[in-house]
Amino acid sequence: MAGIILLLDFLKKNPSLATQSLHSYSLFSATVAASAAAASVAAGKPFASRAIFGDCGFPTAYCDAGSSATWNEEDIPNVQSASENILPNSFKYRTKEYPLELKPLFSAFGFKSFAMTSLRSFLLFYLPLLEPHPPVEENDDLLHQPPEERPLDLVTPFQNSVKQIIRETAVVTTRRVLERFAVHHVSQRMAWKLLKDVPRSAKRKFDRGMPTLLFFYSVSRTTFRGHMLGVAASWIVQVIIEIYRCFFRKHNNDDEDININEKIRLFRRKLFGTTVKCSASLVFASIGAGIGALCHPSTGQWIGCALGDFAGPIVAIVCFEKLHLQI
Repeated sequence: MAGIILLLDFLKKNPSLATQSLHSYSLFSATVAASAAAASVAAGKPFASRAIFGDCGFPTAYCDAGSSATWNEEDIPNVQSASENILPNSFKYRTKEYPLELKPLFSAFGFKSFAMTSLRSFLLFYLPLLEPHPPVEENDDLLHQPPEERPLDLVTPFQNSVKQIIRETAVVTTRRVLERFAVHHVSQRMAWKLLKDVPRSAKRKFDRGMPTLLFFYSVSRTTFRGHMLGVAASWIVQVIIEIYRCFFRKHNNDDEDININEKIRLFRRKLFGTTVKCSASLVFASIGAGIGALCHPSTGQWIGCALGDFAGPIVAIVCFEKLHLQI
């Protein structure tokens, strides 16, 4: 049909060729309809079977045999208008789009993010100082000696809080760098999976009415991909910290005689332990997100991912201690 449309459009633009070659539009239309019908019949039935069984008694009508010889602009569409009218009705499904939403590179230093990070870090190291100690009565057993009163140290928790703030901001900034690296060096589809909003994706999966096991597997897989860059950023920052601790930090007087081989051995053990903890964090975060999404698709996914991320390294440490291994 596209060839017939092109031919008609060409003859419409060159009326001299039409008047010289064709006697009437009706004859030409009947010829075109007959050839098109013959082609459709030939395409639908093999040549040998037509000779044996005939045309099976299907009549063919030529509807434009009595048309006038005048050219009408509306009766002869071009290829562009035909494609615009046919394609939207024929193909109802469009290709899947992969929108990429990159957050600012220094988003960790925004007011809200930096304030939440600072508050969380100070509470982490100062709340243990507020733990009450029960008073010891004088008539208690002599074995329960009261602990020695030490002056309250407020400088060490402050230093630890500042280090924790620097570490968390470094992890978030490293993740932003990895996101830009993924956008420019991997396929658009894979970059979209790595940068996907996982709670929103879990909500969309829940709205589809997926079975329970399939929904759990899909959310866990999506969380594994979406949480991968965060775990990779945490691994990179922790490895840089271990390199500084093993090779560049000044040790005590008793440790000055440590040779380079001992430092390398210590770094390899720290690297192995960091890799195990980050891998356990990624796996448990994915499983926790799948379990939490069964309770609530978006909020449950986020809470389950956070709990799994926190519990993964603890479970790994306990398992290695049971096996008498050091990480």
